[in-house]
Amino acid sequence: MIIDIHTHIFPPSVKEKREDFFGENSFRLLYSDRKSKIITAEEIIDAMDENGIDKSVVFGFPWKEEKNYRMNNDYVIEAVKRFPDRLIGFACVDPFAKDAEKEVLRCVEEGLKGVGEIAFYESDITEEITDRLKGIMEICKEFDIPFLLHTNEPVGHRYPGKSPMSLSNLYLFIKKYPENKIILAHWGGGLIFYLLMKKEVKEVLRNVWFDTAASPFLYSSSIYKIGIKIAGEEKILFGSDFPLISPSRYFKEMKEAGLTEDELCLIRGKNAKNLLKI
Repeated sequence: MIIDIHTHIFPPSVKEKREDFFGENSFRLLYSDRKSKIITAEEIIDAMDENGIDKSVVFGFPWKEEKNYRMNNDYVIEAVKRFPDRLIGFACVDPFAKDAEKEVLRCVEEGLKGVGEIAFYESDITEEITDRLKGIMEICKEFDIPFLLHTNEPVGHRYPGKSPMSLSNLYLFIKKYPENKIILAHWGGGLIFYLLMKKEVKEVLRNVWFDTAASPFLYSSSIYKIGIKIAGEEKILFGSDFPLISPSRYFKEMKEAGLTEDELCLIRGKNAKNLLKI
């Protein structure tokens, strides 16, 4: 079974008139360029069929406005009900939005299986943000569901969605919620490499998984073998960030990296299957 842990879908109203939603600055930053694709549930099912994906985790965007996050989460809930054998939904909302915890709880009670991709595109993960996430993290812990967080490397080239993130603050966030199951998108922005440290880090990151989203844009294919050696193959999850990049590009790079069949089985599906209790 192949499971894509990281994909985005939006209601047709967002796809057809994205400019109507540019009042939310983070959305405008990521989607003002028409090259940034927006897809619906039907389109991701078609792409899954083309790429041999059995199941995809789908989520929307961390909207601030109540009408926007409810609309997008309702669409994810409805999509999962229409395609129950193919789609797994996560709840998504800006943690500073009105009734954010209430919205997450509503979505979980409607059958969504995680929270994410939570993102702070315009700031570092400050102490205020870490504290504000307490209610959502408590819900995730109570229902034993994963929390997927956008991360990015603090060095290198600029691109839409690259936040002013520091790995030290990301580490403090994880340290505050050590019992939560946390998925760090985009290889954890490089935090994965600190698992080489002799003291403390391995224990703090014991409940952390790393997804591969945007890997073809960020790292050479050697990241797969290096990541396995550092974190273990059981802690890496295939995520495409579709429609940003086609899953076929990831599979090509995994082949180039020389992954074994056992490693491919774990990364492309079994790890996610275990984490999501499928």
